[in-house]
Amino acid sequence: MAGRGYQCTYVCRADSPVEQRLSPGAEVLPGVELTPMPMGGPWMHESLRLRQLLLEHYVEVVFVHSEREQLVASLAIRLAERAALVRRVPAGVRLARGPEAKLGERLAATGYLFTTEPATSNGATPPGAFEPVAADVGVSVESLDQVRPLPLAAAGAVGGNQLITCVYDSSARRRVAPLLRAVALLAPRHPGLRLAIIGPGSEDEDLRMHAAALGITEIVSHLGQRPDHQSVLAASELAWVAAGGDDAAFGYLDLMTLRVPVLAERDALSQRYVADGICGVLLAQPDPATMAARIAVLLAHEERRAAMGNAGRARVARDFAERVMVDGFERATEIARDRTRWRT
Repeated sequence: MAGRGYQCTYVCRADSPVEQRLSPGAEVLPGVELTPMPMGGPWMHESLRLRQLLLEHYVEVVFVHSEREQLVASLAIRLAERAALVRRVPAGVRLARGPEAKLGERLAATGYLFTTEPATSNGATPPGAFEPVAADVGVSVESLDQVRPLPLAAAGAVGGNQLITCVYDSSARRRVAPLLRAVALLAPRHPGLRLAIIGPGSEDEDLRMHAAALGITEIVSHLGQRPDHQSVLAASELAWVAAGGDDAAFGYLDLMTLRVPVLAERDALSQRYVADGICGVLLAQPDPATMAARIAVLLAHEERRAAMGNAGRARVARDFAERVMVDGFERATEIARDRTRWRT
C-alpha cells in the first residue's frame, strides 16, 4: 500500500514483534511509519490514546483484526470525528460479531475484509456495513527468491544433515504432538535428522518437556519468533505446518515459494493452498506412524522433494501473488474512504 502512494502507520504494542520488525536498525519499509503504543487496561483508555493518533496523522481508514480492536478503534473514530473502520477476517476464520463488534458498528462506519470469496457469503452483510471485500493471502515470489538458506548449525541443528521445520503458533499444541512422536520414531534410523520448531509459542516449556519425555531433546530446537524465519524454512528438507489462521496460510505460501514440500493436516485451509501429492502431503489422520512413514519416503527421495518444491513455487506464482492481495486491501480502503457509502 505504501508503494502505491498511501501513507501507512502501524500502531502496535511496545516491544512487540511488529515493533522489532519495523524499528530503527531493522529492515525499514519505505513509506511506513511505526507508532508503538501502551496497551492493556480498560479498552476506553486505549481508545483515547488511539484518538490522539488519528488526529495527529489525519487517518482516513483504520484496519483491525479482532473484535476487541474493532471496539477500541470504533470509539476512537467516533471521538476523533474522522475515518472509517475495516475489520479483516483472517484466513480460515469465520466472522464472529459479538456484542463488542455490534457496538463498534454503531460507533463508526464499518466494513469487512475477508480472506476468501466464500467467506463473504458467511451470512448477510451486517446492517450498516458497506460492501464486503475479499483479499486472499499472497506473497512476493521475487522477494522470497532473495532468501538464502540458513546454515543448519545457526538453526540449532548442530551435527545434523537433514532438517524438518515445524511452523508453529499458540494454537498448534495439539497438531505438533504427532510430529514430535514421528520424529522420535525416525531418529534411530536417521541420526542426522533434526527438528526446528519456529513461531510464537515454540519456546514454551511444555513443548520442551514433551520433547524430553520422548528422548529427543538433543535433536529439537525451539527457535521462537525470528526475523530470519524464512531463511530457516529455506534450509529445510520439508516442513510440517501446525499453525492455524494467517500463520498457516503464510507458512504454506512461504514454503512453497521456497521450494520446500509442505506437510499438514487435511482441512479446508490447507486444501485451499496446498495441492495434495503435488506441492506436499495432506494427512487426514496425522498419527505418528503414518507421519513417520511419509516423512521417511520424502527424506529418501530428493527428486520427489524437488518436484514438489518446483510445483509449489509455480502454484504460488500463478494463484497467490502479493499484488492480488494488495489489490483487495486497496479496494477496501477506497470503499471505506468514500463517505457516500457510510450508513452510520
